[in-house]
Amino acid sequence: MKNKISVFLAAIFCLSVISSGCGYTTRSMLYSKYKTIYITPFINKVDITNESYSANKYRIYRPILETDITRKVINKYLFDGNLKPKKEGQADLILKGELVEYRKDPLSYTADNSDVTEYRINIYVNISLWDAKENKMLWEENNFNGNNSYFTSYATGNVIIVSEDTAVANAIEDLARRIVERTVEQW
Repeated sequence: MKNKISVFLAAIFCLSVISSGCGYTTRSMLYSKYKTIYITPFINKVDITNESYSANKYRIYRPILETDITRKVINKYLFDGNLKPKKEGQADLILKGELVEYRKDPLSYTADNSDVTEYRINIYVNISLWDAKENKMLWEENNFNGNNSYFTSYATGNVIIVSEDTAVANAIEDLARRIVERTVEQW
């Protein structure tokens, strides 16, 4: 009888520990006063007038990249659900962003170094989050990065080859995910 009581108490203890959830939550860490966000259109600040030199020879200009970033960030907020995108003047928060660099860096080459087999796309933005009611900056991140690596048709072995456009879309997706995570986590 004493053994049955011990097993019963152990089962109740385990059930209470499991049901407590150990502090994990899927809710946002945002303060409860913020429910909506306005995402300003990203501005393209990529400087294509600089002379080329070895440290920036992989900088590239890609048309309408800032528009694609803005669209993807808005869609990520819609998908995430913690902050509802609203029109300017109706939101609690304002996210401001500017595209500052787009890079296509080679990562690996063929055995004879004649062709690139793998590239990494890096997209850098400066972002800031503002309290719309108080017109106060809550945080700012410079050179915030999203990236994606991809293999070219020169790659050999068991690799998945994708186009540069697909890799850019994946890098934008990564950037948007990181921006939303940075926003909804407690700062």
